[in-house]
Amino acid sequence: MSSTGQGAMLLGELRLPAGAWYPWHEHPVHQLVWAAEGVVAVGIGEAHWVLPPTRALWVPAGVPHRTGAVANAELRGVYADPQKCPVAWAQPRIVAVGPLLRELLEYLTGNPAQGARERAEAVVFDVLEPVDVAPIVVPSPEDPRARDVEAMVLADRRGLAELGRAVGASERTLARAFVRDCRMTFGTWRTQVRLRASLPLLADGLPMTTVAHRVGYATASAFVAAFRRAVGVPPGAYFTAATATRATTSPRSIGRS
Repeated sequence: MSSTGQGAMLLGELRLPAGAWYPWHEHPVHQLVWAAEGVVAVGIGEAHWVLPPTRALWVPAGVPHRTGAVANAELRGVYADPQKCPVAWAQPRIVAVGPLLRELLEYLTGNPAQGARERAEAVVFDVLEPVDVAPIVVPSPEDPRARDVEAMVLADRRGLAELGRAVGASERTLARAFVRDCRMTFGTWRTQVRLRASLPLLADGLPMTTVAHRVGYATASAFVAAFRRAVGVPPGAYFTAATATRATTSPRSIGRS
């Protein structure tokens, strides 16, 4: 990855082919994960985000994560020195990437002169808009029979009792395994699995009915309702600027110690 910059931000460019993933790693600086083209995904712990060019993810310094490409991506490495950065969100945050932020990031990647760079960086920090959505969290069960169920849930709408017969375990045994290993009921866990699978399809612009059927919902309305309950916004708004809300205070003051 080539990189430029002498101010608070360091930027680079990298092509990432579909299906390629960086292994788990962390940085001593903050990172804004963003792809100018294509779709990238980020995993942090058991949480999962999918990011088309209209979305980026703020990853605080020191947070282990992995990044991959859902579709061929033009990844921008946007890093911020914690000692110089006026934004210090302590938790990962989805950020809306509108036309202004996009142009500023592309401009900074071109390595402008120092004075121009500092002015552009200041505007970048001012226009960061956090998006109030919950991440999709999908713990993986340890019980091997529960893992067998995990491989089936997207294509199979049967209940836990029927799935249990298919993998050689009782409904009660599987129910306990999901609560023990995943800290959630099987029903909640299956919803999260389906919603995680829907994100790349939504980012690709597929019709809602198609997405719903592909991830195991009988109707688009059932999928939309489940998505909104879990994430906080309907799926049609998840990747659009309409879901972004500015903080009540300036982004420069958010999370500062």
